[in-house]
Amino acid sequence: MTATHGQGLRADAARNYERIVVAADRAFEEVGPAVTLEEVARRAGVGVATVYRRFRNREQLVRAVFRHVVATEIEPATAVETDDPWRDLVTSLEATVDVLAERRVVLALARETDAVDVESLQRFVHSMDRPLRRAADAGLVRPELLPRDLAAVTMMALATVHPGDPDGADRRRYLALLIDGLRPSPTT
Repeated sequence: MTATHGQGLRADAARNYERIVVAADRAFEEVGPAVTLEEVARRAGVGVATVYRRFRNREQLVRAVFRHVVATEIEPATAVETDDPWRDLVTSLEATVDVLAERRVVLALARETDAVDVESLQRFVHSMDRPLRRAADAGLVRPELLPRDLAAVTMMALATVHPGDPDGADRRRYLALLIDGLRPSPTT
């Protein structure tokens, strides 16, 4: 990672970077897509010049928020291993969908600005590799499945997220249907 991702910075600059990204994550969801960088700076407890120094535009900030969510919430959830590879895979998918469903504004902004870049997607797909491989090795999933297929399953489940379902019953139902399709089948 480069310094633009918060690593390789002086300790105080890295702390500011983290504070800005966390504040932006909350501000996008609480205020909405029109939240200003000035509001993000206020919430982060830094000057607006600090925000602009780290993020030249909104797209860079959205990209940083998405990467932060993947690194701090999705990757740890997909790294959990028990003695049940199927349950681990399902739990990884459920956790991923739940985390991203809570970020409706960030996801919408990411789509609008193409802020979900190749690196972010690769990190996500890579995080799903181990749970999928373990389930495949145990014969619990279709052998032709690839980690990128799990990204597609995640996106399909997220397509069912809507304001009229605040508890997420619809997304959990559709995710369960999609997960059933991962099971081995007599035909590929």
